[in-house]
Amino acid sequence: MAPIPTPPVEPDDAPDSYVGLAAEQAELRARERGWSTVRSLAPGTIITMEYLAGRLNFEVDGGTVKRCWKG
Repeated sequence: MAPIPTPPVEPDDAPDSYVGLAAEQAELRARERGWSTVRSLAPGTIITMEYLAGRLNFEVDGGTVKRCWKG
């Protein structure tokens, strides 16, 4: 049998700490903290709901992060 895959480890980081930051600053901080994928989205953007370990999502309005979540 093939071994059971080990899911990637996510950084121990609080998504709420990015709210209020400038989008560029938030993305730089996220990459420095080990997030493999950082995605900036406009408010109301339609996205799929699949969870991708190691991804951090930003909702950016007016250049500022308004909401942040994992996956």
